[in-house]
Amino acid sequence: MGRDKGNFVDFLVEAKKQTYASETNDTSVPSLWNGAKQLEYQKGDYLYRDIYFGSVFFAGQEVVEEKERPIWSMVYSGGIVIPSLPREQVASVYAFLRKALRSVDMQAPYRGPRQWQDGPYTYQNDYEGTWERFCGEERILIAGEKVYELRYSGGLIIP
Repeated sequence: MGRDKGNFVDFLVEAKKQTYASETNDTSVPSLWNGAKQLEYQKGDYLYRDIYFGSVFFAGQEVVEEKERPIWSMVYSGGIVIPSLPREQVASVYAFLRKALRSVDMQAPYRGPRQWQDGPYTYQNDYEGTWERFCGEERILIAGEKVYELRYSGGLIIP
């Protein structure tokens, strides 16, 4: 592998902050698949692509290419776990999630930090592994009640 770990992880963290987690979230491009939302970020030889389906419950995949060759991927699925949650509350949960995801760091560049809180909202992220091979689960609680959960896994793609 010719890639420098530091440069790759720097790019991955930056790409995540510039796409779904960003405050403007204006990195959408026409999707490769019908009904999907697609976000992209490119810098130098790296291209980050996040394609997902759904909103209240969703599933997707992130892929990083280096010189047009896939080198890293993460799959995920999850969403709101209380079907009766009012639409405006769903919107506030996802706004909180984007804030938490902006705290992604170099040590664990998968989703957000281990724990983050803002008012009655708490983000929790349990994971194991390294950026090369990992799995995890994140949750959002409002005043201690779980309203959202997501599972993810991924790592390096080795030909």
